[in-house]
Parts: sequence; structure tokens; C-alpha cells
Amino acid sequence: MYAIREEFPQIAELRYLNHAAVAPWPQRAVAAVQRFAEQNAQIGARDYPAWLKIEGTLRERLARLLNAPSTDDIALVKNTSEALSFVAFGLEWRSGDQVVISSEEFPSNRVVWEALKPQGVEVIQVGLHEGDPETALLAACGPRTRLLSVSAVQYASGLRLDLERLGHGCRQRGVLFCIDAIQQLGALPFDVRRYQCDFAMADGHKWLLGPEGLGAFYCRSELREQLKLHEYGWHMLEHPGDYQRQDWQVATSARRFECGSPNLLGATALEASLSLLEEVGMDEVGKALQERVQWLLDGLEAQPGVSLHSPRNPARRAGIVTFSLAGWDNQALLEHLRGEQVICAQRGGGIRLSPHFYSEARIIEETLQLLHRLAAG
Repeated sequence: MYAIREEFPQIAELRYLNHAAVAPWPQRAVAAVQRFAEQNAQIGARDYPAWLKIEGTLRERLARLLNAPSTDDIALVKNTSEALSFVAFGLEWRSGDQVVISSEEFPSNRVVWEALKPQGVEVIQVGLHEGDPETALLAACGPRTRLLSVSAVQYASGLRLDLERLGHGCRQRGVLFCIDAIQQLGALPFDVRRYQCDFAMADGHKWLLGPEGLGAFYCRSELREQLKLHEYGWHMLEHPGDYQRQDWQVATSARRFECGSPNLLGATALEASLSLLEEVGMDEVGKALQERVQWLLDGLEAQPGVSLHSPRNPARRAGIVTFSLAGWDNQALLEHLRGEQVICAQRGGGIRLSPHFYSEARIIEETLQLLHRLAAG
């Protein structure tokens, strides 16, 4: 069973509020990687089959986390951008096709679609902060729209979209639905079936508490073979261990997107991190995170000179709180906070704070007290 103080000993030294960027690993992930490294140094790959079992367990955990119908729907990818590229450059486009995104997307979920311009694809950007964002996004989906791609939670403002409503609207319109899940997966429950999405992807290094360089790509089974492949290798074959086989075929599972050797070091770390989230339970993780976000919002709102750039409505937020402080340049404020061991980021015209479910109340209170002193003077 988990023990938070033992899993995250750095909370005694840092005011770590930067999980929307890169999260610290729990100690179980550190220990798993140490064991992996020591075993590799001592006996090499003698027990390689055991490493593959860990990778298999990781796929099972990811399938449960996403509520995917099967582990066959999960590919292990380098990052969110790679998975988005599999979709963007896998679909067959026609000149005049449109992709709808929001005007607040992280570059990963904008550049990949804009790169389709030579194929005649038009990108429609929709503002989210005037009225009802879901209505605006769906209203932009016209007869030429092939795909709607949104971040579940906007990286700068922290605005969370109603993915179930968007998924239903896309189904009614015959539009493909793609979700960049990196700012929700691991922070709040996530359900690809309830959202009726066709594609979803996320890195492991934010709310999933894992390493950079490994993420998950969910592809609805009916669409896997419709995505044209641009990478080929031994690992993505239906029979990857039969090296002499000449009549090869691509795997029918999502492993078809994994062309070469797996990242077993990353899988070892991420599998351990996900075991913690499963032990706590995503409902409890989400509840605890919302409580911490509420403490931050209440405290910031009470501060003189603070402007909030994130939603107050619990249904519209996940783990991100962005604000600015009158009389302070954002970069100068960021540097001052980091000097006080408040680890955060500058995003969206302000300072972004992002606790996680395990963040101690003391960290939040000390951060708020520090901001109060700065505001006063």
C-alpha cells in the first residue's frame, strides 16, 4: 500500500507545483529503475522475458486507465506529438478537408495539423472563452470537417472541456474525434468509451508521474487499419519473434505503430508509477486534486492584486491554476518564486501552478503566504 511521504520525499524540501510540466517520480519508480539498471549491469538481458512481462502489465494498466476495450487498442509511443503525427499523416486527406481545433492549443496539437497544408487541408481555430466552448467547437464542424482535435484540458488556462458532449456531437456529424489527453490523464478519470473518441494520446511525464520519452496512444479498433503507416520494423509485425519469416504482415493490434525495439527502461518506470495511481484509485486522485486546486483558487482570489486566468467552476478545471500579480512581471515573479523553492511555470500570460493529489496542504499554504507578502509589498 502507498505511503505518500515515502513515495515523494522531495515534498519536505520543495514546494512542487509543476505537474502540468514535468512531475517527480514516486520512489517505487526510482526503485524499479534502479533494479532494472543493476540487473542489466550484472546479467545483461538474460531475463528479457521478465522485462516484457512488465511491459505487458503497463499496457494493461494503461488500458484500464483509459477504459479502452482491450490492450490491443494501446500503443506505446515516444510522446504525444508522435501519436498525433500517426493520426495526421495516417489518414487519407482530400484537398478542402478541414480540421477543427481550439485557438489555445499547445503547439503539438496545432503544428501537426497545420503541416497538412500542402495536402490542401484547412485548419479552423475556435475561441473557447466566449459563451459555450463545446457549442462553438461543434458549430465550426461543417460539411468539409474530417476531424476535431482538442486538448482535454488547455495547458495555459486549465480549461477542461466536456469531452462526452464533444464526442456525441462528432458522432452525430460523422466527424472523427481526437483528444490530446496529457493534461487530464492521471489527474482525473478518463474514459475513451464514454467520450466516443477515435484517438487519444498522452505522455507519461506529467500527471502520470512517469519518465519523459514514453506515452500511450489509443486508437479505436475500427480505425487502426485506416491509418497509413510510415514506419516499419521488426516489432510492429504480427509475428515479431519469427525473424526468418518472409511473408510478414503488420500487426492487427495497435502494436502496428511500434516499429522497433521497446523502451523497456521507460516502461519499467511508468508501470511502477501507474501502480500508485491504481492503488489510490482515479476517483480518489481526482477528488484530492480538486480539493487542492480549490484551496489555491480560494487563497489566490483573496489576495490583493491577483488576476485569475483559470476557471472557478469545478466542472471546467482539472489541476491547473494560472494567475498574474499586479506590479509583477511574470518572468520576474517566476524567478522569485523559484528562489523560494516554489516550482511552477510561466504560461498563458501568468504563472501556472499545478499540484497533484499528494501535494501537502503546507505547500499550498506556504505558497499563498509568500504571494500575500509579495502583493502587500
